Amino acid sequence: MKKFSIITLVLASALILGCSKNALVTEPSSSTATATIFTDTETAALAVNGLNRVMYCQYNDYSQGFNGEGTIRLYHGDYMGHDLMVVNRTTYQNTQNGDYFDSNTATFASYAWYYYYMLIGNANSIINNIDNVAGPEADRKFLKAQALCYRAYAYSNLVQLFGRRWSDGPDKPACVLRLIAGGDDKLDRSTARQVYEQIYKDLDDAIQLFTESGKDRPAGEFYKMNLDVAHAIYARTALTREDWQKALDQAKLARANYPLMSVADYKAGFCNPTSEWIWGLYNVTDETIYYYSFLGYIAYNSNAGNVRTTPKAISKHIFDQIAPTDIRRGLWLDPAGYESDMNAETNLAKAQKNTNALYNYGFAYASADGRVGLYSTAYVAGYMQFKFRCNEAPGNGHQPLFRSSEMLLIEAEANYQLNKPTDAQAALVELNATSGRYPTYTCTKTGTALMDEIKLYRSIELWGEGFNWFDLKRWGDKLERKAAVNGGNWMSSFAVTINPNEKNNWTWTIPKRETDYNKGILSVSNID
Repeated sequence: MKKFSIITLVLASALILGCSKNALVTEPSSSTATATIFTDTETAALAVNGLNRVMYCQYNDYSQGFNGEGTIRLYHGDYMGHDLMVVNRTTYQNTQNGDYFDSNTATFASYAWYYYYMLIGNANSIINNIDNVAGPEADRKFLKAQALCYRAYAYSNLVQLFGRRWSDGPDKPACVLRLIAGGDDKLDRSTARQVYEQIYKDLDDAIQLFTESGKDRPAGEFYKMNLDVAHAIYARTALTREDWQKALDQAKLARANYPLMSVADYKAGFCNPTSEWIWGLYNVTDETIYYYSFLGYIAYNSNAGNVRTTPKAISKHIFDQIAPTDIRRGLWLDPAGYESDMNAETNLAKAQKNTNALYNYGFAYASADGRVGLYSTAYVAGYMQFKFRCNEAPGNGHQPLFRSSEMLLIEAEANYQLNKPTDAQAALVELNATSGRYPTYTCTKTGTALMDEIKLYRSIELWGEGFNWFDLKRWGDKLERKAAVNGGNWMSSFAVTINPNEKNNWTWTIPKRETDYNKGILSVSNID
């Protein structure tokens, strides 16, 4: 797993700048490429920019749809949870039902490990070399800060996937801490505590370097790291680490320059940056990854088969809790009044043609209120989503990774845990009422009811952005999917209940492709 060549960075950098691939395969070795890249800060900046492209490209060693961070957010964060459904899917029950957590050959585990260590390996090359390149000191500090943030971000996800939740496993093994370019083939796993300590150190160093550099990313370049992104990564990491005051403080800093988006922007499809996008992934027509893309798997107007015949939908247990006057309720197709035209098992319109009332309603709804319409051969299903669209088929469009809305929810949860219910309530009011998303919203709840309210609005606000499974795991909440016969809308093969101490404690096993190479890992167990 150590062979993450710096050539990957060169290639990715060129892709993000729209350059030709053919000019990039002439470097015969990673050592030559390293020397070429780290001659000066201008060239090193290409490598740093390439890290974002590593997070959004085709990973052909796996299969269609493995596209970088979008795969993690969708496959791991949402498919494995209970808020987002893949309508009409008849496969992957074992994966989504948690049966492969203890498998060392599971594709989801292998991919996440491979992808994040690719990001880490490339970030390490920058961190280890940037201090000696020619150029202004401010530029070196700014570039190093960005690379440190990428490494911290990658480890913040690895520790959640391959380590136990903080509440029951801070001193249990999680993942391998690789901090040197090229790595080491005899490293055992570090504990979750040690991994979080390294993440904190990387972010503290990054914040200091960003500040000392006096530099910021150019306006509009939301896909690049800056001081605000460092604070956002810190806030999310501290929340997972149950470091409540740190989470609160960092969330406030992260969102200070990012006012909540307007209602009009909220309805515009989540495919272009708005005022509240702190960091995201960049994707335009001349750099498309076609049917691999995140939006090629979720955007309602995509022509991809993974959208047309298997639209993504919200679980009924969440939809039913969204107030009628909340504009977010309109992001999903309400089947009320059309139940007789909907298949209760699949949620699909019983006939995918204009003789079916739900089908007609879905196509009309898709073209109303600023929406851009469904592809002509798309299927219609109750509860299907209209939150995400693409700018151009099959899946062109940008992807949000951090928004100020998430930071407000972090503030709410942190304040609750710090026994500041009034501040937690105020954060929810700002998110819902002040923003205009739910103008009549008020909150006077306290105790467990207040925490349940925070959880509900995380489900509503962050739906489809890759949080649900990660949230359920860190809270120690059970996963519960209900079929139609039990008041839900899940297909029966996916309608399961999984308690937090089941299924290998929701912890992925270290992949065989790592243990085959790394003989320093003494045990892959997460149970002890």
